Amino acid sequence: MGQTIKIDPVTRVEGHAKIELECDDSGKIEEALFCVNELRGFERILVGMEASTLPQITARICGVCPTAHHLVAAKALDNAAGVEPPPAGKLLREFMYMGHVIHSHSLSLFILAGPDLVFGLDGAVATQNIVGMVDKDPDFAQKGLRLRSLGQKINETIGGRGIHPVTAVAGGISFKLNPAQFDKLKELTAEAVTLSTELAAKTKALLFKLFDENPILLEKLNLPTWYMGTVNGGKLNLYDGDIRVIDEAGNQKIEFGAPDYTRYIVERAVKNSYAKEVYFDFEGAEHMYRVSTLARMNVVDGIDTPLAQAELEEFRKNFGRPCHNAITQMYAKLIELVYACERANEIMNNPALAGETRVPAKFKGGRGVASIEAPRGTLIHDYEIDEKGIVRAANMIIATQQNVAAINENLKEGANNMLKDGDDAMLNGLEFIVRCYDPCLACSTHAIGQMKLDVEYTRNRKCIRKVRRG
Repeated sequence: MGQTIKIDPVTRVEGHAKIELECDDSGKIEEALFCVNELRGFERILVGMEASTLPQITARICGVCPTAHHLVAAKALDNAAGVEPPPAGKLLREFMYMGHVIHSHSLSLFILAGPDLVFGLDGAVATQNIVGMVDKDPDFAQKGLRLRSLGQKINETIGGRGIHPVTAVAGGISFKLNPAQFDKLKELTAEAVTLSTELAAKTKALLFKLFDENPILLEKLNLPTWYMGTVNGGKLNLYDGDIRVIDEAGNQKIEFGAPDYTRYIVERAVKNSYAKEVYFDFEGAEHMYRVSTLARMNVVDGIDTPLAQAELEEFRKNFGRPCHNAITQMYAKLIELVYACERANEIMNNPALAGETRVPAKFKGGRGVASIEAPRGTLIHDYEIDEKGIVRAANMIIATQQNVAAINENLKEGANNMLKDGDDAMLNGLEFIVRCYDPCLACSTHAIGQMKLDVEYTRNRKCIRKVRRG
């Protein structure tokens, strides 16, 4: 029964993952496991380091979402030092972050998942990539790439570096914008708003075409869970606010500050993966929950920027609140992309941006905890720092970890409904499900790995068949 099918190359999966499918004697999938195969270790690496270096060091966890780690580390140091950055410092941090979100969401929508939208799930492997996308729909591809570039330029101008920013420090931001940078950023944000509006219409049309051609995506991948995301006055805020949790019916269960996360979030090591599973412990019961663009659309009351608010209203008209379908996370990402462009433009035109950007910060020993909404979901950094400013313990709750249990359930449902379509279609479909969560495997394990995807079929825990790309 055992056989190996090689499909080359692997495409659009960040990191090294393996999918294990446990089936019964009839071939029905009983359990699906999304396995991350690299060793987790960054929390140990930080122990013994000077706390002041953490924003720069943690940015190296990942080249895809370094700004999220950079800024949440700086926020945690603010907390540890007991300081509040001045208004201009906070605005510059958020401005940098909007650039990062524009870059990350554009990468996910138009480069990683873009070929799925342009070619569908049954496209030829050889052309199911950004190069093939440029040939098939050059206007869409070029505008998507341009928007990604605009986000990266914003991030680089404020962060000092495009990949691993360096300017956020305890107490604020280490520099002030000069007039030339103000002028440059004004041009970038104005263009970003225009481009995001143009791309939104085309992307929605492609999404709904994909839904129409693959009704199983909306019919079979509905997974009721709890949801977690950050709100500020009930509205969407990716940089700052309280963490709100709702149940599967949409009822708000609690809002809490990042330092209280240990009262509710339970991490559990699993035997098949180096990415821990995470559950929400509330009133004596553990609940599966999700963090993601979809989770944020479910928990927020609204969005402060007009174009994104209009998109949110259309989303809820089509899919309700809460929406439980994993595939709609791509639509939710589009809403946030519009929001990030609008918010960046708002900050650019805020006079307070020209004020003082930093206050002194000194560590006296204690704990620093903070959260931020990483592109993939809620991210928490927790540090214990001694009186000499040395890190004695560190913990990180990564968005991808928090979604692993839900990814497993969606893969199980997807595999049971896609097996009949053959290996290529099944692999494309399972990859697409994973891509909708936009997992960052380097973050979830804090390691560097190759880009591979294995799917293993097991019966009684013995491998009977393997399908591989890579």
